[in-house]
Amino acid sequence: MTPLTMYIVSDSVGETADLVAKAAISQFRHDVDTVSMKRFANVDNLKQIEEIALLAQRQQALIVHTLVKSEMRDAMAHYAMENGVQAIDLIGPIVDMISGRLEESPFEEPGLVRQLDDDYFKKIEAIEFAVKYDDGRDPRGILLADIVLVGVSRTSKTPLSQYLAHHRYKVANVPLVPEVEPPEELLQIDPKRCFGLVISPEKLNFIRKERLIALGLKDDASYAKVSRIEREIEHFEKVVERVGCRVINVTNRAVEETANIILEQIEQLKQ
Repeated sequence: MTPLTMYIVSDSVGETADLVAKAAISQFRHDVDTVSMKRFANVDNLKQIEEIALLAQRQQALIVHTLVKSEMRDAMAHYAMENGVQAIDLIGPIVDMISGRLEESPFEEPGLVRQLDDDYFKKIEAIEFAVKYDDGRDPRGILLADIVLVGVSRTSKTPLSQYLAHHRYKVANVPLVPEVEPPEELLQIDPKRCFGLVISPEKLNFIRKERLIALGLKDDASYAKVSRIEREIEHFEKVVERVGCRVINVTNRAVEETANIILEQIEQLKQ
């Protein structure tokens, strides 16, 4: 069997070209020593392209590349032809086709797919975190969170946690009730990363009654009584005063509005 040398060339890390080349090689019977692959990553100038083509000529190598810049792709095609080297452009034809259909020029910026992958996995991680540390299930999450939400029941802590998680923030939320002391971890975090959610007693009374009805229960339970709600809010105010966190009134605010207030403060902390 004739030995084959493959050059994997990329202006980023070269993972895409490497995977495609390996997928193609897997379709043939070959010994481990029959096919050798060499990766040239982060190729960012025309001189490198010329040198790779010359080296490929000497070693009779096949070039497989994912160069996103048209200038680099054109140079590879030129030097490969000049040196009698076979070069396969894995990304150029697809980019050109998409560009034509969208009537839009590509960014031609290396590594964007990697950035998108990292962004996706950060979002998934944040969503899983929000589920794991929802409703005070594990106070240890308070110390690990980027954002901590505290409030009485039915102040949109859970949907707000999920919304913020989709912005790649790890969020823990803690329900406050008069009969239970707040977790010690609340007093150990940066108060600028903690937000108290408060709502008017009248609005909360309406929400809780609707919740009880939806569950098939009577709407006159203690949970929905104004006296009980006022007691919970009083307890809430004492806790957030100890924590020293910002309080947001969510009475007539959509989740998105509340989230934007929180995101604005969190972004300022990064500056």
